[in-house]
Amino acid sequence: MKLPIYLSAIVVAALCLLPFPGGAQSGPASDDGREVVYTGAYLMNLYDMNINDHSFYADFYIWFKWKGDRDPTNIEFVNALDKWGFTQNVFHEEPLLLPDGYLYNGMRIEGRFYHPFELYNFPLDRHQLEIRIENVDFPQDSLAYLPDSINAFVRKDLRIPGWNIRGATLGTQPNFYVTNFGETGKKPEAFSNFTLKLNIARPLSYFFLKLMLPLLIVIIASLGALFIHSTQLDARISLPIGGLLTAVFLQQSYSDALPDVGYMVLMDKIYLAGYGLIVAVMLRAILVGNRVILQKKKEVDVAGLKKADRRLAWWGVSIFLALVLALMLAHGLIR
Repeated sequence: MKLPIYLSAIVVAALCLLPFPGGAQSGPASDDGREVVYTGAYLMNLYDMNINDHSFYADFYIWFKWKGDRDPTNIEFVNALDKWGFTQNVFHEEPLLLPDGYLYNGMRIEGRFYHPFELYNFPLDRHQLEIRIENVDFPQDSLAYLPDSINAFVRKDLRIPGWNIRGATLGTQPNFYVTNFGETGKKPEAFSNFTLKLNIARPLSYFFLKLMLPLLIVIIASLGALFIHSTQLDARISLPIGGLLTAVFLQQSYSDALPDVGYMVLMDKIYLAGYGLIVAVMLRAILVGNRVILQKKKEVDVAGLKKADRRLAWWGVSIFLALVLALMLAHGLIR
């Protein structure tokens, strides 16, 4: 008679673990009552990227899927510029009801956006261009945006002249306002901030072929002074002086294309290393030339000086390239 009692206890326990009809909550609502809005984006065009003005134009689609009474389409762009020139075309006048029970709507946007271009690593700089939106009416405790997919969609043939596209992502984070904007009795609130991020980087060919190669040629030409006979002082000095002037003009050519920043970019530091090497070559030529000329009547080991100059030339190139690698390591560009 004990066996049926045990079986009854097991059956009762199993029934307690089974969910009752109507007890499960369906839909994307969070535990704290927020309305969750799944949001996606498709980038069509990105153009007129102006580093000096810290801005760019973007043309893209954005859409929303939600369940609830709160309208997620009344949005503002946190980093928008020239809002008077924005174009915003809504997909549907009224949200569509999808077969899965979600409401759906979206819009196509075109306008200018702000991005603070940090140029510490120029010309190997990478940037994450952002388009940030948030709801005008509802704070984060009432409405929250979530990415509709892990990655953002980008037009396959999209090209940005002078840049490589490294992919796009979607993200969301709270944007907390530390003020109540003067509204009495209202506490500072956080709003759900949805962000479309496009990762871009300058091509390596721009660094190696357009900037490094001309500077390296100037440095090698300046080091050629150490291969001229030590008695030809005028010829030995003219090469590093010409190289120094050429390097100044080369640096000015790329500096004119950059905004007026209050710090040194990577290429500036490389040029400083190049200036130091060229000046060292010039001083070596002057010291050796003076020594040979002033000690004409005495025995001077000209052959030994010639060999030392050539060794210094090879050491100079090696030290310069090592400094370039060290600077790239210091900027976190080589791992």
